[in-house]
Amino acid sequence: RHSWLTRTRSRRPSMSRRTALVALAGVLAATSLVACSAFVAPVASGGAFVGRSAVAQQGVQAAPSLSRAHGALSSLSMKVFDWKKRDARAADPTVGVATEGEYGFLGNLSPAPGSQKSKTRKGRGISAGQGATCGFGMRGQKSRSGRPTRPGFEGGQMPLYRRLPKYVGRPMGPGHTKANYGLLKLSVLNKCEANSEATYESCLAAGHMTKLKISKGCSVLRGKQLVKVIGCNDADGEPVKLSVQGLTVKAHAFTASAVEQIQANGGKCVLLNPVTGADVEA
Repeated sequence: RHSWLTRTRSRRPSMSRRTALVALAGVLAATSLVACSAFVAPVASGGAFVGRSAVAQQGVQAAPSLSRAHGALSSLSMKVFDWKKRDARAADPTVGVATEGEYGFLGNLSPAPGSQKSKTRKGRGISAGQGATCGFGMRGQKSRSGRPTRPGFEGGQMPLYRRLPKYVGRPMGPGHTKANYGLLKLSVLNKCEANSEATYESCLAAGHMTKLKISKGCSVLRGKQLVKVIGCNDADGEPVKLSVQGLTVKAHAFTASAVEQIQANGGKCVLLNPVTGADVEA
């Protein structure tokens, strides 16, 4: 009846064995502490870590030298967190300090340790993490070569360009591209000769302007850039008045103020077809 209790009691270690295990654990903990202190010795004054070889060579004298160097560092210097340079920093405190080189201070700058990471090379073996399928998986439409879906496709649900309200005379959708006109100002037309024909190409060839300045880039149809003639202001913020008489200006679009000034000076505004580039009959 007491056989189970007897077996359980017999499995418990005796007091002498328990004491021996506690003593062994203490010895192992002390040994690990000694080994760790022998490999790395923190220097509290300098805020860096000195390797085992540097501690053996310099001994206790490493702390005051590092503290003096730490106080002499400039505001642009930083701690060396790269473990490859800790031993060199312990031997020479000037390692990692920004100094003026042959080409000045900016020519001697280098990136901080750990700030630059190498680019992930996909498809170069499974041990790299992106080797076999390069992160695209093995099956499915998005794993195939080429563009899997068209722009604006949302998996079958109603896309955004169809959910938005539509406006009359303003085409919308995936096939629509907004026309970005290059700007030809009246200040450039003032440099042309009287009773002459003015286009973007003629103004560019005469040196009156350099190029069509627009941030998003001009729309180009069949090698021709779309040009729009507009009014402008001078350096004082006053509207520029067209002073050249009898100009025949050709462009793809005109503003109302530009048409008014050109026609007031006896000129003519000719619209160009954006596709063919031919004159549009009035």
